[in-house]
Amino acid sequence: MKNFVVLAAVLMALSGMAVPASAKGCLKGAVVGGAAGHYAGHHGVLGAAAGCLVGRHYAHKHARAQQNWANTNRF
Repeated sequence: MKNFVVLAAVLMALSGMAVPASAKGCLKGAVVGGAAGHYAGHHGVLGAAAGCLVGRHYAHKHARAQQNWANTNRF
């Protein structure tokens, strides 16, 4: 029991030091990919991981396009 309490205290301390991640596109992609993976052979976790990667790729692609558009249309 003592080990469990010490482990829980250490995990709580470490979680307080965590930096929030930039998850633009990942959450939406993970939800869609997880649902698709679940219905395509019960591979929800694999689908969620792939969806997260694809979602992040498209989010970065969209951000680059927005930045390029803003840089070329300066007045």
